[in-house]
Amino acid sequence: MSKSNAGAPALLDAKLLRLFEVLYSTRSVTRAAEELGQSQPTVSIWLGKLRHDLHDPLFVRTPTGMQPTPRADALIQTVREALEALRRLSSWQPEFVPGTTRDRFRIAMTDASHITLLPQLLAHLRAAAPLARFEAAKIEADIGDLLQSGAVHMAIGLIPELESGFYQQALFDQDWVCVANARHPRLGDGLTIERYRAEAHIGIVSGTGHALLESALDRHGVDRRVVMELPGFLGMAAIVGTTDLIATLPRQSGEMLARINGLTVFPCPVPIPSFTVKQHWHARYHHDAASRWLRGVCVDLFQTRTIPGGGGIRRDE
Repeated sequence: MSKSNAGAPALLDAKLLRLFEVLYSTRSVTRAAEELGQSQPTVSIWLGKLRHDLHDPLFVRTPTGMQPTPRADALIQTVREALEALRRLSSWQPEFVPGTTRDRFRIAMTDASHITLLPQLLAHLRAAAPLARFEAAKIEADIGDLLQSGAVHMAIGLIPELESGFYQQALFDQDWVCVANARHPRLGDGLTIERYRAEAHIGIVSGTGHALLESALDRHGVDRRVVMELPGFLGMAAIVGTTDLIATLPRQSGEMLARINGLTVFPCPVPIPSFTVKQHWHARYHHDAASRWLRGVCVDLFQTRTIPGGGGIRRDE
């Protein structure tokens, strides 16, 4: 048998193992060629290599066919076990059963998604995977590293900085609305651009959405009078509901907070570009069964439409 550079025996070709098995069963080169879909000369060449590699004639021609040598008799069980292992490997499919898994799933999302998406998502996940554990994480600056390492399974939001090596899938579009106290003293008949400029505002000063909003306001020459800034959505609805401050935020978050807290929703009088909320994951986990299931749940729950290239396209493709 030939030797590799490291001195270990070279591995036998799978087609030679298959020939060994078929020839042992049929005792005929002609029938082996038919079963393998090869010509007799090809099978003869393969048999010659098999004999060379195993240092034995293996099969000897007799009046009753190609009879195995004692070495072939000794090796047939090992050959069959090797072929069975290769068959199992070729047909292996990752198994994931949500109902019995005890996996821990970590999903990164904005605090706005904690309000709008997390309750529905958690209710579904607990019903489908009652033994699993779920964790909501922040979208931090190192989110790419966390997705690559598997510390975070998926990130949901507007995360344009995720580029090479990441997949993304569109879930839903977001435009912008304004929310105000239902008893606001000056907005009884609507929110005009003039009133938007004149009123005091509460601002959320974190996240990609904030940067998108500020850029649009600057472009249209709208200088809001922000008297209260918050790092996130926690507490915003309570402040709006007890003051005359106006908040400008993505529609889904605004409508959800208004519904829960009795606020009034107005169309935003400033044209702010809409954006698409997507789920993101690293290419390492694209075929992981548990991750695929989790992504499928989010699609079933939240996807309203797709965008060109939104169906799991890597940003570097």
